[in-house]
Amino acid sequence: MSPAVREALGLVRYRRAEFADALREFRTARRLSGSNHLIAYMVDCERGLGRADRALELASSADARNLAEADNIELAIVVSGVRRDLGQADAAVMGLRIPALDRATNQPWAARLFYAYADALLATGDEEGARTWFTKAMEADTEDETDAAERLGIGSDVEMTDLLDASDASDDEYDAVERERFDEESPQQHP
Repeated sequence: MSPAVREALGLVRYRRAEFADALREFRTARRLSGSNHLIAYMVDCERGLGRADRALELASSADARNLAEADNIELAIVVSGVRRDLGQADAAVMGLRIPALDRATNQPWAARLFYAYADALLATGDEEGARTWFTKAMEADTEDETDAAERLGIGSDVEMTDLLDASDASDDEYDAVERERFDEESPQQHP
């Protein structure tokens, strides 16, 4: 099998939380391709298997030092999660205070980085800081990768209905909405 097929199979297993199988596929893809771009996934698989020490060891390996920017950011996000799992909330925050955090705007990884930083801040008890960064994550999240809006309490229990949409309303309901709208737009007459 080609490295791309092994990587794809690993990603499927990773998304199914089949971490041992995913890790095996990622290792094979890495060996076949010679590329280290899957290290963040491999670290997260070790984390999912409850092997924090192995996860941190792989994250600090020589192979992890020369990753492309996006892969390096994903690795920082995963390592922050490992630190939170270990009860090292301050280390989780510090691990995400990277130059990309300050310059990120709409890069594909920005929402995930902001979200992870907010989560790390929340673990330290900094609710105000977490709210600020969850807001940034929500604004940067054009692909709905995070639940930042829900974490902020936006949209979680709210159902929007267009009261002026005649196609969903009966004639009586539509007339009532129109009368209400007319009353609101009409100038108030005082006696």
